[in-house]
Amino acid sequence: MYDLLVHIQTTWDTRSYAVGSFVLLCNPWLKDDPVYMPLEVQLQEYVKSDFGLVYTGTHVNISKRPWSFGQYEPGVLEACLKLLQVSPQHLKDKHRDYVRRADPIYLSRVICAMVNCNDDLGLLEGRWDGSYRGGVSPTEWSSSADILHRWASSNCSPVRYGQCWVFASVLCTVMRVLGIPSRVVTVFNAAHDTNGNLKIEEIYSTRGQKCEKLGLSKDSIWNFHVWVECWMRRPDLGPEFDGWQVVDPTPQEKSAGVYCCGPCPVVAIQRGCLNVPYDTSFIYASVDADVVRMIVRDGLVVDRTVDTQWVGQLIYTKSIESDRPENLTRAYKSHQKGRAAVAANAHVMQKCRAQPLAMAACSPPDISSTMLGSETGRSHTLEVSLQIERVPSVGESICVCVTVKNRASRHRVLVEHVSAQLKQYCCSPQEPFWAAHKELHIQAGQVLTLHHAISASEYECVLAGEDIVNIGVVMKDVRTKERVLSTAEFNITAPQITIEVLGGDSIQMRKESTVQVSFTNTFSKVLSGAVLTVEGSGLLQGKQQSRLVLLQPGQTIQKTVSIMATSPGTKLLMASLSHSHSPSAITRSFHRVSVVTS
Repeated sequence: MYDLLVHIQTTWDTRSYAVGSFVLLCNPWLKDDPVYMPLEVQLQEYVKSDFGLVYTGTHVNISKRPWSFGQYEPGVLEACLKLLQVSPQHLKDKHRDYVRRADPIYLSRVICAMVNCNDDLGLLEGRWDGSYRGGVSPTEWSSSADILHRWASSNCSPVRYGQCWVFASVLCTVMRVLGIPSRVVTVFNAAHDTNGNLKIEEIYSTRGQKCEKLGLSKDSIWNFHVWVECWMRRPDLGPEFDGWQVVDPTPQEKSAGVYCCGPCPVVAIQRGCLNVPYDTSFIYASVDADVVRMIVRDGLVVDRTVDTQWVGQLIYTKSIESDRPENLTRAYKSHQKGRAAVAANAHVMQKCRAQPLAMAACSPPDISSTMLGSETGRSHTLEVSLQIERVPSVGESICVCVTVKNRASRHRVLVEHVSAQLKQYCCSPQEPFWAAHKELHIQAGQVLTLHHAISASEYECVLAGEDIVNIGVVMKDVRTKERVLSTAEFNITAPQITIEVLGGDSIQMRKESTVQVSFTNTFSKVLSGAVLTVEGSGLLQGKQQSRLVLLQPGQTIQKTVSIMATSPGTKLLMASLSHSHSPSAITRSFHRVSVVTS
């Protein structure tokens, strides 16, 4: 049906016509269409391909999450068109909405808002608090088709629950169905700058513990954030802003009173053109804000440092015709004068996100630095850095290396405090699960290297599958009270589940194939109530499970399943392992299966 829609569009050589229950929208094969994309290899990847990869984790240990866009699945095209039919714009003025659907700028804003349910009859309800009763945990989704089917069959009730990569992947599916070339993009260390000052404050205790913001700011940094780039011309801005545009459906801030974001030209972000619509200032901060890290003691800031490199450290998308990542960081951040120009005109960031011709009133300036007293201003004579010697897999020790250099011309007595906390990618850390402190002596000009090891037994009892570790070290001069902070965040590599399709990963439609799934316990402890779950949209009906009362260290749990596909394309098998003492799956693995008709 999707190919038929494209064929009809090409045959009619048109932008937008109502034909029965169809609305012919964008045609990236047509040269004078605003979404025209010249290279067939790009069209294959960004329009036709029904499979993608979403990058998650941290910039030091990147994980790949396969995703089935599923635009050829039965019912998906109808669900995407239904999104348009129940949008507020269509319900308000059907004729005007039909006419404007030829404009990918308008179309992307309508669909972006409809992917979340915050303002309308949208697709997905977001949740980030770890409680997913009454719905599906975001980590369990791997297919846009499943979400679109649920929404369409429930009389437009929102599907529960989504997080950024789910919102973005579904938006990518809808955009491809409507003929707009799209790709999913991950920003590592993405800033959420609520007050528009290009600064994100982080607070640490004098013992190296990362703390809540004391209610002073809603700014935050996510270890990763996922949005979509859509390809289109920008006649409202001029040809210099044509090309990839950021469109972000995750409901974070309102744009023109609605939870949507973009389309924002990537080149405008690169150049620091913050007055370019839509929402450029907010997106710019996501990839290029400063991080102000403060050590706070009794409500007083005793040290403050600024990190200009942490935010937007890496920006990835899937490469064309490859599962390797394409690094887009320079496309967003290769400007030489853009950041300086933005800093010189910081008042622009104090306004709300850009609208077509004007910018609305906005939130007040950040007040954390004025509410907290400060003892900063001294120049540091201590240099401290913290590194993880290698990113550990589950079952291995976390090895931490702290390097201290004494730049003073005297002997010093120092006290080191190191703290390790677990956190989710989008939330503040939990209480420390490990801490250490000791006194040390350092001579003038001396460099000391300190080593710490956190054994698997010290983190396994609190580790959940998607958790990230934050480690902070504070070095204090006993005499001068000078304190210096260094931090690191990383994710531990989860144990792998083996998925093997007997006979190969290319299977024939409507023909049974056998899959063997297994997991070996690499933890140092017994896993009670272990459950190995296998599922696959378009391959399996429901979930199939294997259970063991006790899964000993080194022991393997297995499950053999039969799969059969009823439609061609790329399908995903997903396997997860949980146990009775874990609130969620401790590991998930995915396996791609290509379904052919003969």
